[in-house]
Amino acid sequence: MMFHSCAKGHEEQPERISRIFDILKDNDCLTKMRRLPIRPVLKEEALLVHTEALWDKVMAIHSMSEQDIADSAAYYDELSLYVHPSTPYCAQLSAGGVIEATLAVAKGTVKKSFAIVRPPGHHSEPDEHMGFCFFNNVAIAVKTAQLHTGAKKIMILDWDIHHGNGTQRAFYDDPSVLYVSLHRYEGGYFYPNGPFGSMGSCGEGKGTGFSVNIPWPEKGMGDADYILAFQKVIMPIAVEFAPELVIISAGFDAAEGDDLGECHVSPVGYAHMTHMLSSLANGKLVVALEGGYCLDAISTSALAVVKVMLGEVPPQLEPMIASELATETIWHVALEQSKYWKNIDPKSCEPVEELEQITFSIPELLKTHRQDYLFRTHGMVEVPLMSADLIERFSTQVTCTTDIMENNTLIVFMHEFGNLRVELDSVISCDLHMEHSYLVDFSKELITWVKSIGYALLDVNVFPRPFVKAKPRHSNDSAGEVMTYLWDNYIQLSDARRVVLIGHGPGCEALMELMRQRASNVMRCVHAVVQVVGNHQVPMTPVDIPNLRQWYYQNSMIVVPSNHNIFSNDKKITRKHGKVFSIADETRAIMLILKAMPLIKNFIAEHLASTNGNSSNHVP
Repeated sequence: MMFHSCAKGHEEQPERISRIFDILKDNDCLTKMRRLPIRPVLKEEALLVHTEALWDKVMAIHSMSEQDIADSAAYYDELSLYVHPSTPYCAQLSAGGVIEATLAVAKGTVKKSFAIVRPPGHHSEPDEHMGFCFFNNVAIAVKTAQLHTGAKKIMILDWDIHHGNGTQRAFYDDPSVLYVSLHRYEGGYFYPNGPFGSMGSCGEGKGTGFSVNIPWPEKGMGDADYILAFQKVIMPIAVEFAPELVIISAGFDAAEGDDLGECHVSPVGYAHMTHMLSSLANGKLVVALEGGYCLDAISTSALAVVKVMLGEVPPQLEPMIASELATETIWHVALEQSKYWKNIDPKSCEPVEELEQITFSIPELLKTHRQDYLFRTHGMVEVPLMSADLIERFSTQVTCTTDIMENNTLIVFMHEFGNLRVELDSVISCDLHMEHSYLVDFSKELITWVKSIGYALLDVNVFPRPFVKAKPRHSNDSAGEVMTYLWDNYIQLSDARRVVLIGHGPGCEALMELMRQRASNVMRCVHAVVQVVGNHQVPMTPVDIPNLRQWYYQNSMIVVPSNHNIFSNDKKITRKHGKVFSIADETRAIMLILKAMPLIKNFIAEHLASTNGNSSNHVP
């Protein structure tokens, strides 16, 4: 399984399994464990889950030459895969290893087992390989165990940071398998994307209610959030289901230190989750490796899990409280799952809000101060919103200069000022007076510059008000909606034929959503796009609109700190990102845009000048 590798380097690297094996050896765990034989998955076993067409497609990789692999790189990249001549055999061994680990537990040969295998499997769908996965190891193992052992009711707990779309798909109509997943969802914008990982995706037919998704609305979830989900949703459902075997799809990319997952689950957190699951099915537990791409995090987390499997008591957790977002999410999941499970009590999950009517959040105060400053100092006025939902989420957060409808040139600025989670990323302490000063300082510089050259300004704060219980939507959904609304009802109806889009932090994704939804109009009216991404993921243009990708590359600039992960692991910066500029020695989002302002001014002036042949446009 170590031979499956990418010549250019890749997160899903062979060292993922060797580092786990080494740390278990160094901590004297292997002497307390029994090594199980491994063998390739048989074709008839794989076909319990996959189509024969997929089997043939994977097997054909073995015959590919180096030139074939190079020529097909773009195809596999779209599937988030890389291939090597050894890939089919490694994928067979990975699936076969999980089968043997599962059969050993189901037959009573061992009480618990850990399959340290790669490539992973939970993204692989019945008819398609994707997301680093070729065969769905766990799904095949479950089907095989049900066929050859007495274990018929099986629970799969998937704590990989990505939703296990392939595994859920394999059992979506099957009441004999309970599939539970905790994953980063972000309104369907986090891989594998789409609505299948939503809390409303609960199964179909006889399998309705046997798929349980706990979709985190953003990054940053930690031990308290995961433990609360186990206590309030996962364990009550599991006890009621009463599985005869439990399999953990153990991706460790939600671990502290994993740059892909960006969450904060500790080894102690994984130990406690394993301990709770060990109480089910008379202790019959299989752990199968899935994702996890920080070698230190994946090895220490796996060690914590194995120690519990060997009978050690998990270390004591420090006092902790789950985040508001996690609590809100878990409550909505409980509301959904209570339709199918008697053990779920939504009332016990409901967030405590006794002080809601007499308190204001710090982000709300910062946003209010900034809006007041824009009105009193610069005469900017509120832009009316007609949709009830948009009014509820963004009232008073969209302002403009009074010449927005008649000015030929319009600057549109999308941001989340007031969102301390964004602005204070990785900052230990917070000086609120200083933070407010930064917001005012940048607003003053931007507006002064826009007014000095006679442009109009539309300022859009897409950091929404706290969740409304009846509408648990992520901010990215609403942000794209409000931007499209403003484009259709104001920008397109104005005299502005030279539009500049500036995104800051999470506002960048909202601008990209606008470009996806209104591609032709945007390419006709917009002359420059500036995305000050900060530490967020760099938004990409959609592959299905090739003209937009080329236009975006020619007319955009991306600003990131010099330590952004886009520069890590020798990743190739492609046209899908636009032109990327780095700012050294600055990581804070608000300070990044302040430092980049001269660069931004020159970029905009050059692009506006080039569109009308007027070389007199300059940056004061």
